[in-house]
Amino acid sequence: MEATIPTFNQSSFCCLHCKVFAAQEWEQALYYSPEYRNSLAVKNLMVCKCVHCNDYSFWYHEEMVYPSTSLAPSPHPDMPSEIIDDYNEAANILDKSPRGTAALLRLVLQKLMKSLGESGRNIDADIKSLVQKGLPVEIQQALDIVRVIGNESVHPGSIDMKDNREIAVKLFNLINFIVQNRITQPKEISSLFESLPEGKRKAIAKRDGISK
Repeated sequence: MEATIPTFNQSSFCCLHCKVFAAQEWEQALYYSPEYRNSLAVKNLMVCKCVHCNDYSFWYHEEMVYPSTSLAPSPHPDMPSEIIDDYNEAANILDKSPRGTAALLRLVLQKLMKSLGESGRNIDADIKSLVQKGLPVEIQQALDIVRVIGNESVHPGSIDMKDNREIAVKLFNLINFIVQNRITQPKEISSLFESLPEGKRKAIAKRDGISK
């Protein structure tokens, strides 16, 4: 089941403590008064308990105030260092501004293009260039999703990102997917190929007419 973003008064969602999609139990926060020897309701403060891990989240005026951990996935280990700060900044504002997150991830994508050998000046043109070089269609679609939604978050359009954290989280996953496919996989394959005996590699190069 796909993880659901924590939402006020929702009966189940992905717990930020245990990362499990689980039922949630809601209660009004109470304050015990020794003076009056009874419990008093704390206005606008709700307590939510995860039935899986028994840990709590606290909600004030229908907004989660604890825990503050973002649902955004960590940056891919092979993500270029020059874009990690922008990626993390996008993660830090996810809960408060999904629209701002989408705009920042568009910037991340633009900078990532330079790491993929493109100019980094025009994302649309860079994607076209990659497609002409044989870019797999699923990567092209991932790139265009981040590009289009990022553009829509800055300029009024048909996609409303104001409160759409679900889509914003998926954009993080797409960025990591692109890094995995275009940076990690080629690096791993190259490393494995270089581990082959030198004679075998020379025979392959000769077969393919490659001079080394």
